[in-house]
Amino acid sequence: MIRAADIREWRNHDVVDPKGHRIGMLESIYVDTTTDEPAVATVRTGLPSRRRLVFVPLDEAVLGPDYVKVSHPRGEVRKAPSIGTDDVLPAEREEEIFQHYGMTYRPGANGERQLARR
Repeated sequence: MIRAADIREWRNHDVVDPKGHRIGMLESIYVDTTTDEPAVATVRTGLPSRRRLVFVPLDEAVLGPDYVKVSHPRGEVRKAPSIGTDDVLPAEREEEIFQHYGMTYRPGANGERQLARR
């Protein structure tokens, strides 16, 4: 798991799948608002003229020299919910990310967001 102190160091490093296939570049980290632990990353993918940010969970992520290895295959990540490179994740789309990866979505008791960008 990526520790909160490591977040800034790993931005712009390659993100690879379990087989070492490159998915894209680490753009940003979203933390779980209840634990303040890194939960999801955005990965910059696509052609230079059509870049987008896809979301991938950081469960079981492994840090290597110049890369972050995630536990999800490249094909699954590339089909994940995405936003434009200058966009912000709308609150109403958070649950979509969790559903794509078969994870449980747990907003706060008063509807607070589960993810916050760092």
